[in-house]
Amino acid sequence: MTDQTLVTEAFEARAKRRDDRRDFFKMLSGAAVVGGAAIFATRSDDALAQSAPSDADVLNFALNLEYLEAQFYYFAAFGSGLPNSILTGTGTQGAVTGGRQVNFSDAVVGQYAREIAADERAHVEFLRTALGTAAVAQPAIDISASATGAFSSAARAAGLIGAGASFDPYASDENFLLGAYIFEDVGVTAYKGAAPLLSSKTFLEAAAGILAVEAYHAAIVRTTLYAKGIETPASGLIAASDSISNARDSLDGTLDLDQGLTPLASNPSASNIAPLDNNGIAFSRSAGQVLNIVYLTNAQASGGGFFPNGVNGTIRASAAN
Repeated sequence: MTDQTLVTEAFEARAKRRDDRRDFFKMLSGAAVVGGAAIFATRSDDALAQSAPSDADVLNFALNLEYLEAQFYYFAAFGSGLPNSILTGTGTQGAVTGGRQVNFSDAVVGQYAREIAADERAHVEFLRTALGTAAVAQPAIDISASATGAFSSAARAAGLIGAGASFDPYASDENFLLGAYIFEDVGVTAYKGAAPLLSSKTFLEAAAGILAVEAYHAAIVRTTLYAKGIETPASGLIAASDSISNARDSLDGTLDLDQGLTPLASNPSASNIAPLDNNGIAFSRSAGQVLNIVYLTNAQASGGGFFPNGVNGTIRASAAN
């Protein structure tokens, strides 16, 4: 079966759902979307900085993150990126640096990758439909395996590689899973943190639906890493997940908003697939904290890491931690 056949089958299976989403937005009165787009287009940057973000601002922030996830998974699963027809929009459109197909040795991991890739593309298309002409273009994205690239910088910050070394998320099933692990937990906390900012119940419901899917993806990645780590302790996968978790926590402030795969001291005989607080609730991150992680800095910045020139839209600055 060819890669093109796999792509076709993946999207035929989701075609009806995409059509349903488009019909859903056509039935809306349009006030929330158009109103958000008008605010987005007419208010100055200074005014936006002094007030709460509009629904369009929040959805565009999410769209930037979906571009990143979708491009990573799409390259890993199919060996190519998203079509340019769903990358255009407001702001400066950027290219993707790096990315290639993973030669999966575990057929199940390959199936996971293809499923998640299709889901992430659907998220991009869904948000672009919701935003209409207010949708931001894909910014410049770095998903390369170079020693100076974002993946290597993240792995170096976690202590997985040394100075001058590179981390290649496309080199093996295990590396792919660790690369995916860098994103997935962050996506869950990002959507949960953004939920209170949305004024439209329609958009809030949509964001909750995407959050649920991102949580499924995170659980797949965490479960697979945990199982492989238990099966082959010498792989160091569980310890690597803890190191990546600690690195994320070092970027997003003083609160402990992350957990690796090592069982918690409070329940050492159980796995730790779902990272939760003491009330069994998923963690939240602000937009600034999310940008700390994807920009790979604990300082206030407008770009870096996986987004060399920053994200597009009005929500662009990481937090000063």
